[in-house]
Amino acid sequence: MTETAPETTPASASVSASSCAPAPAPRPEPAAEGPFAACVLCQEPTEYPRSAKGVTLCPVCEWQEAQRTACSG
Repeated sequence: MTETAPETTPASASVSASSCAPAPAPRPEPAAEGPFAACVLCQEPTEYPRSAKGVTLCPVCEWQEAQRTACSG
């Protein structure tokens, strides 16, 4: 019988796919009750309060934005 050497991978292969994406911005807590902020893209109500700072997106636009900015590979 012959023994096989364990496979080794280059150091660059161990880089995770998430390392090419920027760190996500802090997200506001979802609001329990209205008034809700309008989505900046489609003007639909979001799950965030109107007082939330920054860009507020509805779940559909948030998912589409994540698809556009995801790493391809």
